[in-house]
Amino acid sequence: MKENVDLRVPVLIVGGSLVGLSTSLFLGRHGIGHALVEKHAGTSTHPRGRGINVRTMELFRVAGVEDRIRAAASVLADNHGILQGGSLTGDDQEWLFEEIDPGGALARFSPAAWCLCSQNDIEPVLMSVTPSLGADLRFSTEMLSFDQDATGVNAVLKSLDTGEHTTVRADYLVAADGPRSPVREQLGIGQTGPGDLFHNVSVTFRSRDLADVVGDRRFIVCYLTGPDADGALLPVDNAERWVFHAPFHPDRGETLEDFTDERCAEHIRRAVGAPRLDVRITGKAQWHAAERVAERYAAGRVFLAGDSAHEMSPTGAFGSNTGIQDAHNLAWKLAAVLKGSAGPRLLESYETERLPVARATSARASARSAEHSHPGYEPDPGTTTPGGGGRQSGVLAVAMGYRYHRGAVLGADHDQPVVPERMRPAGDPGTRAPHMWLGRPAAGPEPEPEPLSTVDLYERSFVLLSSEGTPWRDAARSVAGQLGVDLVGYAIGGGAGADLSPREDADWAQAHGTTPAGAVLVRPDGFVAWRWPQAVEDPEAVLHEVLTTLLHRS
Repeated sequence: MKENVDLRVPVLIVGGSLVGLSTSLFLGRHGIGHALVEKHAGTSTHPRGRGINVRTMELFRVAGVEDRIRAAASVLADNHGILQGGSLTGDDQEWLFEEIDPGGALARFSPAAWCLCSQNDIEPVLMSVTPSLGADLRFSTEMLSFDQDATGVNAVLKSLDTGEHTTVRADYLVAADGPRSPVREQLGIGQTGPGDLFHNVSVTFRSRDLADVVGDRRFIVCYLTGPDADGALLPVDNAERWVFHAPFHPDRGETLEDFTDERCAEHIRRAVGAPRLDVRITGKAQWHAAERVAERYAAGRVFLAGDSAHEMSPTGAFGSNTGIQDAHNLAWKLAAVLKGSAGPRLLESYETERLPVARATSARASARSAEHSHPGYEPDPGTTTPGGGGRQSGVLAVAMGYRYHRGAVLGADHDQPVVPERMRPAGDPGTRAPHMWLGRPAAGPEPEPEPLSTVDLYERSFVLLSSEGTPWRDAARSVAGQLGVDLVGYAIGGGAGADLSPREDADWAQAHGTTPAGAVLVRPDGFVAWRWPQAVEDPEAVLHEVLTTLLHRS
């Protein structure tokens, strides 16, 4: 171990974009001190990565920032569908889907909802919260080098403002440093997958007249498919600020410099179908859609998260959401190991669980780009959406219905696909625990507390759900003390001895695939770790063995 250390932290996060800041948020919520370094001076300034799916909003809900994110996204709160047409002025437009959640069906599955919030709006929200949770945020700071040994990671940082170097000693390093990850390259971790899919130039512009052309069509994105000017139009404020994604062909020798303001403005006018449209270009950035997944997610004490671990086609917004969910999965495991309640082998389950999800999700994202005829994407003939079933099929299943076959789970069904065709929550081990509304007993004459979702129970501890009158809750309390593990037991029922009561006569046991005599153990990330369908002679001994196995305490 080096002695000339300027800063010691449990975790060093490299990369301060959406996934890095989410990692900071989740670690902070677990009480884990950390530092985050980002070479840019601030958060993203370009509207991108806008779709936050239901599962990710659940995570932000439990972490206490859902309302702030929705406030930041309020200007696009009424934008829902995806439109496609040869132009915006012809008569050939069709909705690929007009509503994200027609009829409010998502409420059966989650207390949260989709949110359309651009990365340049959500990142400042996260950045404003994490310092109060113990984060040392260092923007305009680059990691020059790192090495690791059996007990930690050494890194050398450079302030791009002052040139000052800082030596950091961390127990673990999380690399959220993007698709061309220098950390991944140094570790020698390869990638699998088809590679580059297509290239676009993202053009930000202002136009007051475009709102009149769009009218009351409140879309998330409109794919314009005219033969001489295709692209994707995205509203930023539905009034004057817009983004247009134009196909870009570097393989044909094109460069960003070829996209002059005049060329971009004329392309937008032709694509929209309004030759006299006022267009003032305000910015341009090239981006590349790809399907690649890292061969490994970890090497020693260094972990990959987000784009450093996987690249996905943007259609469906699966990439950023998968990255945030990577961070959530890793954060509770790092916290358990750093606090001493789990053995280091628990961290091996990060790759075991998240890598198959990334492979399945990236394939779905590419197929969805083909399905939507994303401008610039020319898929191989025969590309179809896995699972089939229409343009909007399977999106919720990809977002929150995936399962872990192996890892920190016991009793998972290995015969089921990682991503199912439809969302059918059943409380199976390795899947997200189902949502159901619960009531809490009022204290004396106080008004009855607001109901809470089962989702709200899962963040900082394991949770054991069981029925009122069974011995499981007392067993949880006893085992938590014996093992020094964060574990909370809840007895569910309608009597005086219950901690929580189901709303609308819902059957909690049936919803979780067990019986009133059984129990369900849910991890801090809200995934079912273990399920037992019946009474046992010694629940304390059973639960002790289960947690010892899951947390690699033996």
